[in-house]
Amino acid sequence: MRDFFKNKKILITGNTGFKGAWLSQILLEFGADVVGISLPPETSPSLFNTLGLDKRMKTSFCDIRDFDSINKIFEKEKPEIVFHLAAQAIVRDSYDDPLKTFSSNSLGTANVLESIRKCGCVKSAVIITTDKVYLNKESINPYCETDQLGGYDPYSASKAAADIIANSYIKSFFNVSDFGKKHNTLVAIARAGNVIGGGDWANARLVPDIIRAIYDKKENIILRNPLAVRPWQHVLDPLCGYMTLAKGLYEKNINCVGAWNFGPSQENVITVEDLVKKAINILGEGAYSVESDETKHEANLLTLDINKSQSLLNWQPKIDFDESIEMTFDWYKKYYNDNNDIINLTNYQINQYFSK
Repeated sequence: MRDFFKNKKILITGNTGFKGAWLSQILLEFGADVVGISLPPETSPSLFNTLGLDKRMKTSFCDIRDFDSINKIFEKEKPEIVFHLAAQAIVRDSYDDPLKTFSSNSLGTANVLESIRKCGCVKSAVIITTDKVYLNKESINPYCETDQLGGYDPYSASKAAADIIANSYIKSFFNVSDFGKKHNTLVAIARAGNVIGGGDWANARLVPDIIRAIYDKKENIILRNPLAVRPWQHVLDPLCGYMTLAKGLYEKNINCVGAWNFGPSQENVITVEDLVKKAINILGEGAYSVESDETKHEANLLTLDINKSQSLLNWQPKIDFDESIEMTFDWYKKYYNDNNDIINLTNYQINQYFSK
């Protein structure tokens, strides 16, 4: 993986976000030539600034909904590989501003795909959506890539629409039957679950809520839905999946085209309340209380079937739940107690992961 990405020209949309910053850090450590398109970081602190990515990579601060600007950046930078992560990614925020959510996630994805089509330089593109694209029937059975798409809340619906748009571009413009004849681009869609890790300070997400309650506000952690079951996974696991896909596409493996689930093993699927209890134990402080909010619907049960990624990509989740929790909250403890060493810890976690 390290040798493959070295010196590759890579464009990441949403590189100032949580997953985008982790991906940028990995690829820079691997020696890639990385550029980004994103809005400025939405939180302070942010992982993007904490890792010094604002000084170490070129970022065009641009709204993903602005096609002309996005297209000009593609024409100028001429990336070989694209990771599209830019999105309005918070379920609860999608209720407050549904139009922004739909335009960012759906139209924004179309803008990126159209820029890829027009520039003609991209060999490999990974469009990141979410596990929430599936029509959630609150079933105990995990969802596989061929299951029906849907979406109750505006966030889920907008990402399902982005998924459909990406599949349309694959069929209409990046069809494998025309590869090497009418185009030289292969595209995949990646769907991942609830991702945790150090450096996330987004609003209305569980881990950042825990951190703010303990370190900033010194108050109880508020749980809206303590018995909700989520497929928790450390951020490095799905990012490795995205990178595996990008490598396969670049190497002209047409079997990598299409949709892929990247989720944890089933023992990592636990309740919100259990995660909070483990976090409090690791941090050595904190308490929680339950304040139900039924005004904004959120799924109670959602899990992913990862058999396709395991069998066809040889991708495996490498970090179990306990290790995910320890890595995540060790990162925050280091940040709040010894911020000067946080880049070294981040790189250590990356190197340990990719040495497995």
